[in-house]
Amino acid sequence: MKNNRIIIFDTTLRDGEQCPGASMNLREKLEVARQLARLKVDVIEAGFPVISDGDFEAVHTIAKEVKGPIICGLARCVNTDIDAAGKAVKPAGKKGRIHVFLATSKIHRDFKLGKAQSEIIRLAVEGVKRAKSWVHDVEFSPEDASRTEPDFLVEVCKAVVKAGATVVNIPDTVGWAVPEEYGALIKLLHDSVPEFKSGKAIISVHCHNDLGFAVANSLAAVRNGARQVECTVNGIGERAGNAALEEIVMATKTRSDFFKGMTCGVNAKEIVKSSRLVSGMCGLVVQRSKAIVGENAFAHSSGIHQDGILKKRETYEIMDPQTVGWGKTELPLTKHSGRAAVAVRLKHLGFKMTDADVAALFAKFKEIGDKKKFVYDEDLAALVEGHIAEVPETWSLIYLNVTSGTQTVPTATVTLTKAGKKEAEKILQDAGVGDGPVDAALKAIDRLTKTRGKLMDYSLRAVSQGKDALGEVTVKVNFGDGELVTGKGASTDIIEASARAYLNAVNRFLCNGREKVRLRQP
Repeated sequence: MKNNRIIIFDTTLRDGEQCPGASMNLREKLEVARQLARLKVDVIEAGFPVISDGDFEAVHTIAKEVKGPIICGLARCVNTDIDAAGKAVKPAGKKGRIHVFLATSKIHRDFKLGKAQSEIIRLAVEGVKRAKSWVHDVEFSPEDASRTEPDFLVEVCKAVVKAGATVVNIPDTVGWAVPEEYGALIKLLHDSVPEFKSGKAIISVHCHNDLGFAVANSLAAVRNGARQVECTVNGIGERAGNAALEEIVMATKTRSDFFKGMTCGVNAKEIVKSSRLVSGMCGLVVQRSKAIVGENAFAHSSGIHQDGILKKRETYEIMDPQTVGWGKTELPLTKHSGRAAVAVRLKHLGFKMTDADVAALFAKFKEIGDKKKFVYDEDLAALVEGHIAEVPETWSLIYLNVTSGTQTVPTATVTLTKAGKKEAEKILQDAGVGDGPVDAALKAIDRLTKTRGKLMDYSLRAVSQGKDALGEVTVKVNFGDGELVTGKGASTDIIEASARAYLNAVNRFLCNGREKVRLRQP
């Protein structure tokens, strides 16, 4: 192929957010989209507009405010879906894309759709044509393509390209494929559809990681003619996740000798920042040994390795950590730093904050500054993430006191205020006992708020360095309806951080109950 540029299609905000407990609010999605623009991905799949008012608003807002990448909305081959996606991406103008999909594999045709091959092709063509009436740039995905009969898949590709699809995505929807087999399928399609050979349409790939092959399958596809890769930051997504953007990008850059002439436009220096932002916004911790972005990715403990690194970095490092955004933390702020200095640091870190945001964050900065000697970039980022994650506070933490020890029953006394109550009823206090101080505090909160949450996941990380490091707690809570609600809290005191994270989850749950997202009917 003459065209050796790989288009990076980021679906963190759509497929990535479908990971249980990873949902983000509008403000969080907008911050991630802005960072993806700084990362210089080619396409942002911002959501599935028809499924909820919230998704529609997110895609529409991103299409209006984020410049640079193509903004894409997902839709089934259903008129209401396509129209919703068309309206949502309309503010992006010529940078808008509609991504329509329809299952094609025999198992999906027989058991999910109950439709014959001819009917599948008819619906696919109609879907592409309707999408084409909204935007010029239309992508079609034959869902479960890797388990679809190859001859029928060729037929589908020819039909949708003829109908106007500019991109045809070949999803390995359930992570079934293996690299050699998947690469051969992409080559068959590339050689069988004239528009793929001529460059009038391109092949895209979207691989899931159920067998751990998502990145390998994607790269095998690229070697065999695919020119768009659909991926997510940190590889997040349904089940075992998607192909990891950072691994796709750095594999092609680092092994340019193997991927001869192939390039992508991603700004690699923004990779680590993007990873941390996505991790913080969706509450999914990056494993320490994760390639490229894990904390141990460039750590060397072996004496032999350390000696080699000191003599020549390339002996044990195939990438320079600084090329992906690892580096020394900037000079930290202190409690004596002014609002202007904090605002400058926030801007340097890439956050777009209003004067009201800066004022709110500065107040929290002062609280942290009184508790620790230095406030690092990571501390500021954690404060921003907590601020963005805030929901209307039904309940606010005023006071927390815990008693714990080896010879005493852990007890927590908690004082909360409830919004909207009369002054006499506004301040409430109760106590709880538990297996430890955190458990006791959470039980006290349950008693006060009259909720009963089951803690499904709890993670704590030291945001920055030193004994006085800010601790960031992320919890995932089930309040009885089966959905996981994420809560986040930060403090130099991990018990306080835990209580704040749990209370954030309670407020999210109560807010969702009052403003339950209305599903649109297809």
